[in-house]
Amino acid sequence: MKRFFNFFLGIQSPVTFLVRLFAYGQYVGTDQYGNKYYRAKARKNYSYERRWVAYKTGNVEASEVPPEYHGWLHHQTDTFPAQNSGYRKPWQKDHTPNLTGTTLAYKPPGHQLNGGKRARATGDYQAWTPDMK
Repeated sequence: MKRFFNFFLGIQSPVTFLVRLFAYGQYVGTDQYGNKYYRAKARKNYSYERRWVAYKTGNVEASEVPPEYHGWLHHQTDTFPAQNSGYRKPWQKDHTPNLTGTTLAYKPPGHQLNGGKRARATGDYQAWTPDMK
């Protein structure tokens, strides 16, 4: 079934197809990771236009949206960020999605998956005890 969607419709997932089918809107642009952004008029009794993202991977994970596009999605700015908008400074690191639950997740020293061994306490720690007056 997935091959059908990929071949005939040129999209990554059936979810993206349903969004395109039922959530009519105007295509606004694409970020550097291939996520596509859309907008539509405000619904009845609402003052804001609707904005949403169709993820390239089909994996709906909010941490895959770069910060400047997150601001646009949440109506912090009305101008859609351009690829070379100057928002990102040269000294800033590239955006990385949340890696929790993956093999690239951070594991501190002493973590069970890193052998479970950590350095011994040095003795410079003194536990706090409450004053019982």
